[in-house]
Amino acid sequence: MTDSEISLDSTVSRAEVDIQPMTAAPVLSASFWDTEFMQEAFRSRHFGQLLKAYRRAHVPVLTQEVVATWLGLTQGQISRIERSAGPVTDLAKLSTWAMLLHMPTGHLWFTLESNGCSSSANSPIMDADQLEDENVQRRTLLKTVGLGASFLTVPADQVSQATESLSPQYAIDKRDVAVMREMTSNFRRLDNRFGGGHAYSVVDNYLTTHVEPTIRFSRYSEALRSDLYLAAIELYQLAGWMAYDTGDQDNGARHLNTALNLCKEVRNDALAAEMLAGMSHQASFNRQADSAVQLASAAAYAARRAGIPRLQAEAAVMEAHGLALRRDHRGCIAALQQAEKYFLANSKETPEWLSYFDEAYLSAKFGHALRDLQRPADAERFARNSLQMTEGYERGRLFNTALLAGVLADQGKVEESVQHASLAVQMSNSMRSVRTTTYLADVYSRLLPYKEKESVQKLYRSMKTAGVRVRPA
Repeated sequence: MTDSEISLDSTVSRAEVDIQPMTAAPVLSASFWDTEFMQEAFRSRHFGQLLKAYRRAHVPVLTQEVVATWLGLTQGQISRIERSAGPVTDLAKLSTWAMLLHMPTGHLWFTLESNGCSSSANSPIMDADQLEDENVQRRTLLKTVGLGASFLTVPADQVSQATESLSPQYAIDKRDVAVMREMTSNFRRLDNRFGGGHAYSVVDNYLTTHVEPTIRFSRYSEALRSDLYLAAIELYQLAGWMAYDTGDQDNGARHLNTALNLCKEVRNDALAAEMLAGMSHQASFNRQADSAVQLASAAAYAARRAGIPRLQAEAAVMEAHGLALRRDHRGCIAALQQAEKYFLANSKETPEWLSYFDEAYLSAKFGHALRDLQRPADAERFARNSLQMTEGYERGRLFNTALLAGVLADQGKVEESVQHASLAVQMSNSMRSVRTTTYLADVYSRLLPYKEKESVQKLYRSMKTAGVRVRPA
């Protein structure tokens, strides 16, 4: 397929993308990949031709520079890949490029090398600075999902304000890092109890006016640098979850991408795995199955390098949920078994920031995966176990209560479903969380076959009062 042979007519589904602010490739709809134009590129079995078609199927047409940024390559390398007479055959490269562009695996002519927790390949995440070959060095997820700490930006209208208090001569010490950690701890408690909507704007402003300028403009010792970055990572992660909880997907991804790049700066595999697992979780919530699986696979690489079984369990269960959304029954069950094996492994190395990932949390993820495999009876057992939570996670308790109500509805246990759903609605009164209303709306839809029942109608009225967006029953 040459340049002269590439044409787009009015029947082709094109993706409109504002390319300027994006540091990672967008997740595109199935209709984009299913067009004859893109299918012809897949059939060529030439990744260069596929890249060229991918760029030209966007509005405006993507430049080679933009795609190079997303893939961690140079414009010249993209040009050579597209012009090459022979196709690229390196499976590691093909797998990584396909993952970074969120290409549906069902359209690929090769099997992704990073196929989950059982993969024995080396990590593509934290080895970049150890490898001399530029092509291998650039084959890293961290360098493409964001621009790294050295490129942290402060909005133009706030630069002067930030630099006035944090000039290049401003020195920080351990007390500044301790304050940042204390802020994170307090905001996390608020988030877990009342939802992200109560404090996200405050956290976002603190990151913009204090944390980013501190990293960019202040002076600190090399010994303090690691502590500073680790504190910032946890706060960016929290901001990512808070934004996600308010329905702000773009800023949620931006904060997690920044956290991921800071992980690379301090070479922390464990936290990198945690960020990638979080991204996979969010992809599953948005029903983006391929992205969820791919991100979970990347999390598994980093978790395995970190050698923390509890973290490996998290990566495995995130992969299981993505596979469930794909309706990959066998793959999902295998991933759940892996998650259970890692979770039960005897280890004293679980970091404090991973303490939330307990049996109740794991049970909830099992419940979600089995529900999406359309196995509500199996999901019910885990949904009930997920309610055995520690105190302080009110929002999570609401989510798990709604999960149980949904799987009960799927089994026709209407009155018990209504009972739990009503409890979840009551719990939502103190929450400012878009995810909360999404979970309740899911229960609403699962009870639609029983909408004539008086108890269901009463529940629906309470949902409407609580602000759950539902269609009339």
